[in-house]
Amino acid sequence: MNIDNELVERLAELSKLEFGESEKEKLKKDLQGILNLVEKLQEVNVDGVEPLIYMTDEKNVLRKDAIKDMVSKEEALLNAPQKDSDYFKVPKVIKK
Repeated sequence: MNIDNELVERLAELSKLEFGESEKEKLKKDLQGILNLVEKLQEVNVDGVEPLIYMTDEKNVLRKDAIKDMVSKEEALLNAPQKDSDYFKVPKVIKK
């Protein structure tokens, strides 16, 4: 596949980007390099090679979630710098 100005302009249009002439030339060179790499990878014989899903054979060791010491609402609010009867008070962070 040949990367030309028409293809670069079409890609720019689809991606809603604008490129100057020097940027188009650099982009053509970069895209051609990517295509050359993909063509090179297609030369590799992968018959009998299983797809790689994980980088290692390690498995996640998960534990069951278990409820342990629970803190009451009153205990949780004891050290709060600002509180209401039932809630933590925090500064407003969302502006209208």
